[in-house]
Amino acid sequence: MTFQATGANRREILTSVTAAGLTLNFALAPKAGAAAAGVGALNAYVRVAPDGIVTIVAKNPEICQGIKTSLPMMIAEELDVDWKNVRIEQADNDPKAYGRQFAGGSMATPLHWDELRKVGAVARLMLIQAAAQAWNCGPGDCTTTPGTVVNTRSGKKRTYGSLALACANIPAPDPKTVVLKDPMDYRIIGKSMPQYDTARIVTGQPLFGIDVRRPGMLYATYVKGPVFGAKVGSADLDAALAVKGVKKAFVVQGDSAAVMPTGGNIGSGLVPGVAVVADTWWAARKGRNKLKVQWAEHPTSTQSSAGFAARAKELAAGPPQRNARNDGDVEAALKGAAKTVEAAYAYPFLAHSPLEPQNCTAEYKDGKLEIWAPTQFPEPGRQLCAKTLGIKPEDITVHMTRCGGGFGRRLGNDYMVEAAWIARETGAPVKLLWSREDDIQHGFFRPGGFHFFRGGVDAAGNLSAWHDHFVSYGEGAGFASSAGMATTEFPSRFVPNYRQDVSVMPLGMPTGPMRAPGSNALAFVHQSFIDELAHAAGADPLAFQIRLLGDKPVVGEAPGAYAAGRMVGVLKAVGEMSGWASRGKLPKGEGMGVACYYSHMGYFAEVAHVAVSPVGEVKVKKVWVAADVGRQIVNPMGAINQVQGSVLEGVSHALHQQITLANGRVEQSNFTDYPLLRIHEAPAVEVKFVITDYPPTGLGEPALPPAIPAVTNAIFAATGKRVRTLPITKDMLKA
Repeated sequence: MTFQATGANRREILTSVTAAGLTLNFALAPKAGAAAAGVGALNAYVRVAPDGIVTIVAKNPEICQGIKTSLPMMIAEELDVDWKNVRIEQADNDPKAYGRQFAGGSMATPLHWDELRKVGAVARLMLIQAAAQAWNCGPGDCTTTPGTVVNTRSGKKRTYGSLALACANIPAPDPKTVVLKDPMDYRIIGKSMPQYDTARIVTGQPLFGIDVRRPGMLYATYVKGPVFGAKVGSADLDAALAVKGVKKAFVVQGDSAAVMPTGGNIGSGLVPGVAVVADTWWAARKGRNKLKVQWAEHPTSTQSSAGFAARAKELAAGPPQRNARNDGDVEAALKGAAKTVEAAYAYPFLAHSPLEPQNCTAEYKDGKLEIWAPTQFPEPGRQLCAKTLGIKPEDITVHMTRCGGGFGRRLGNDYMVEAAWIARETGAPVKLLWSREDDIQHGFFRPGGFHFFRGGVDAAGNLSAWHDHFVSYGEGAGFASSAGMATTEFPSRFVPNYRQDVSVMPLGMPTGPMRAPGSNALAFVHQSFIDELAHAAGADPLAFQIRLLGDKPVVGEAPGAYAAGRMVGVLKAVGEMSGWASRGKLPKGEGMGVACYYSHMGYFAEVAHVAVSPVGEVKVKKVWVAADVGRQIVNPMGAINQVQGSVLEGVSHALHQQITLANGRVEQSNFTDYPLLRIHEAPAVEVKFVITDYPPTGLGEPALPPAIPAVTNAIFAATGKRVRTLPITKDMLKA
């Protein structure tokens, strides 16, 4: 089948990001001391030592998604080196050399696929040129084998290590002119490579932000009001200061507006609080526990999850605040439908809960600030610290440490500005370390939401009408961060009569992106309701999805077009993988469910097999995943890890996780009441990549959204009971 490109093409994306600062500096001068050590710096990314060891700089933050391995693989492939001779070094934050450095949106592969391969190709051509000058021949007479330039006429050879210093006098070729390898010739790209730091991780070597140590370093904790943005009314610090090892305790006035739930992200300023600094973290923690703080009244202290749910029902019962999309005539189609279904769905707030809690080490001296931080977006953190402390951004250095998970949480740099402020006030290097309670109660959260559906199928079993009154959070025409929904959300454009209405409620809780933002919740409600309509039509749910997608390869115009043919491809593939046609042979209490979803340029279809006990306990036995992320998988091992991890996180969301609000504050505080999926609960996850002729894209997020409705639809198949709210509880399903 021939497919057309969908959405914004790769060039459009790269052009927009380049305009924002994604530039590749092919002429970066060698680092100080590199020449003396005999090491040649070919560009901002590549250094070659005399012994042929090649150091490649990884520009983006590593949040355990494997990008510190896969991006250097792209460079190494075109440079033509043996992977065993490659060493990888994490870049510091340096926009002038590397452009935008961030981890988010599954964008690293699509943004850098062409550009970083060109980095390697340019470096290779410079080595060829240096050899050609040494041999007094033309570059066309030379080629390379891994780590070596070969004269095709004379048979002479020169190692990269012997040529690297000579490249200082070689002008870098125009990247636009380089010819990249035919994929048939790849030796590194497409081969499974373990994450570069794995050996260091399993042997406990320091890599993460939490591991940073500085001479004379002190430790800090920072307590904030339980109601988001509340200011310190009064604070008795004496008891904290009396704890052995505590050096300082002080109030930070901060800015209540640093918490921006509507249209903004946490990390826009310094939140009010009280800092305790000590010579050990335990002493700082003990001092914090002795604090006596009275928090000022805050206008959102009456907000609660129960109140939001009640208000959502009130809003759904009345006219919507606004209409977002209206195709055809929904009311007439519902009246003429052979079968109609009405259903109310809801999903909760969620916390990111990376296993490494938020932390940052900061050192302020002579008006300059040095930071070591596990951050997904270092440059906004640098700008935030500069603005808050009143210093120049160029006087701040940010070292990116490996992150012990991120999932979007470390896109906000609130912990960075807290550490910077405390370090300046303390006059010594300070490591700020959040407790698990801090991390769960003071992040920004995946927003909850409510959907009130009506749908109809006609006599032929086609989906003929769809109405969603979406009740979310925001003010006026604006949504809280990550709380919105696009008007192109599937099945929009595939149903002739489609209406999307919207109402919003004000919220004082900060929200923001979480792995597969928006999609991680919307897939659950939309794919579950499609499954309901399939059963109402008496149809096979997988066949119903394929029929709904239709026979047009692409629906809509770019940007925002939907490659229906690609989704059909993964649905058919996952049906074959899972033995979908034989699901009727499963024992009583077991079932299979299917769901599909497009996000982050990836098309995913998943089937879950679950067993439900008579007391309502759910066991997810296996999940099959068919994925279409284009023509090339850079690192198959890393790709499979990302898909499997995403599915397991989705299962965890479905079975366990919710954040509830009472009196304006988060009720959960640790893994005792905000549990994550345990090893014994984890299903087997089988993955197949359906290769299509599209540019490769990222894999950190798009496998998560369909995992949740695949599980809930399987529960319906097993029990006949429909899950419309998360997380799933035994009371919902017990016989």
